[in-house]
Amino acid sequence: MKMMKLSDMTMKQAADGFDLSFKEKIELAKLLDKLGVSVIELEGIRNPRIDSLRIKSIAAAVKNSVIAVPVPLNGECPEQVWAALQQAKHPRLQVCGAVSAVQMEYLFHKKPEAMRKLIAETIRVCKSLCADVEFLAEDATRADAAFLAETLRDAIAAGATTVTVCDAAGSMLPAEFARFICDLREAVPELQSVNMGAACSDALSMADACAVAAAGAGVTELKAAAYPLDAADIANLARILDARGDSFGAGSSLQMQQLNRIIGKVRQICKTAGSRGVGPAAGPDEDLYLTAHDDAAAVTKAAAQLGYDLSEEDETKVYDAFRRIALKKDRVSYKELDAIVASAAMQVPPTYELETFVITSGNTISSTAHIKLRKNGETLEGVSIGDGPIDAAFVAIETITGTRYELDDFQLQSVTEGRGAVGQTVVKLRSGGRVYSGKGISTDIVAAGIHAYLSALNKIVYEEEEA
Repeated sequence: MKMMKLSDMTMKQAADGFDLSFKEKIELAKLLDKLGVSVIELEGIRNPRIDSLRIKSIAAAVKNSVIAVPVPLNGECPEQVWAALQQAKHPRLQVCGAVSAVQMEYLFHKKPEAMRKLIAETIRVCKSLCADVEFLAEDATRADAAFLAETLRDAIAAGATTVTVCDAAGSMLPAEFARFICDLREAVPELQSVNMGAACSDALSMADACAVAAAGAGVTELKAAAYPLDAADIANLARILDARGDSFGAGSSLQMQQLNRIIGKVRQICKTAGSRGVGPAAGPDEDLYLTAHDDAAAVTKAAAQLGYDLSEEDETKVYDAFRRIALKKDRVSYKELDAIVASAAMQVPPTYELETFVITSGNTISSTAHIKLRKNGETLEGVSIGDGPIDAAFVAIETITGTRYELDDFQLQSVTEGRGAVGQTVVKLRSGGRVYSGKGISTDIVAAGIHAYLSALNKIVYEEEEA
């Protein structure tokens, strides 16, 4: 029995439908990897600085699944995509090319011969970088049969290890799509030597049936989505393969005992992103707490729920700090544990130290920040405009350091009461799939925020220099 590869397109297709946060994308990737999907497809690079970091972080978080990222057919070099993807355990570069006359002319403004050469050349360059290269023939079911066959032959000759044909219109019935696959395999014998995939639009609500028909016709990889999008449903395909796959000699590697639970989590995250403003999609319940009776394993588990991947040394430091507080009060909330981790874990020599800051803010002007930092005895400064004093300060720091990390969380708590109350700020930054937190305390909330940001930043810089 052949094991059917299921390739999840949730994040790739959701990019044009709703806005998943950085944290949600990493959480989705971990869930899909745990479920056992063969391939996790990501959207490509639009903003080099931000998207490269996103791909690197997801690649670091995924243990078993292939991570696939598209390379544009617009003359840009794929080296940038590969630089972000190459740390993945199982990387794949995707080359997506239109093969129908309408899309070649409308999307790429190219004639068939020029398009065929561009596809082959892009695949050839990708193959020089990555062993696993996929060619996706978009709108294949509406392409000229002879041109499609020739393009697929060229793609395989150029080094494509997976060739996927797409029914972008979703107009074929299951039997028609199966016949299309069979005819194509007969016309292009080279397809027997590579992994052949299929993708179907759900325009007629028949993507699942068409995907199953393609599997019966010899396809070995099916594209689907864990969240209801214009694609086959990965949960339905897994159930069909589990129940009836033996009828056409196919099965899947998905963890069926965890299917409903993980798919439920994925859909909740996507639903929250689609109605942004409801609140974070994932994270510990604010009502959860720990007590002095909880052992080190429970504290470490709670820290992991907050997003921290602690070393053994930091686990001990956090637990000791937790015990000192827990012995003085009945319960320690998860927010308090956040502050404990920020203050106790991974304390490092500061690379950047705050020298001075000036913030200008008001209800009729934009917030601006002028910040001076000290690094190795040298004074560095940056000026920036932001959506508020905190945002302006953080952007100014990014300008100085030349780096930008995803702001995973920002918390402000009052430590003392009264008009001169001391505020405690916790900032969590994400880098390489890990969360780094810093804590700042001041009667000035902006100063507390800056100190917390620098504390987290210094931890990232220290670890990167040590690597």
